[in-house]
Amino acid sequence: MDTNSERRREQRLRYHWPVWFAEDFNEALSQGQMVDVCSSAAAFTCRTDEHYPYVGQHLTARFSIPRFQPGEAFDMANFTRSGRICRVDDINQFSRRIVVQFAKPLPFKPGEQADSESGIQQELALAV
Repeated sequence: MDTNSERRREQRLRYHWPVWFAEDFNEALSQGQMVDVCSSAAAFTCRTDEHYPYVGQHLTARFSIPRFQPGEAFDMANFTRSGRICRVDDINQFSRRIVVQFAKPLPFKPGEQADSESGIQQELALAV
């Protein structure tokens, strides 16, 4: 019997890069570190705060995603996305792992860049 409980619809891109987030982007921003991202969601770590962030909370995040080029080169594509926190995991007493579901998906699948490069440059130009 296959006990694989994988429910992901697309491959994630795993990388560590700063992410800035807030419930209201006009107020002070908090910093976290990206863990992984797909076109519809992102996971990042941040410092533990007893009141923030929490499941169901809406927040806006600003982050960059590497856009791989032929060879080993890459550029960074910048995004701002709003969404809802769907998961909060305590890592230790100082940090949490946050998963946010985007209200508007990214224009490409970050973890599957090598599989579908055709047309992505046009999609990015329209989305950014």
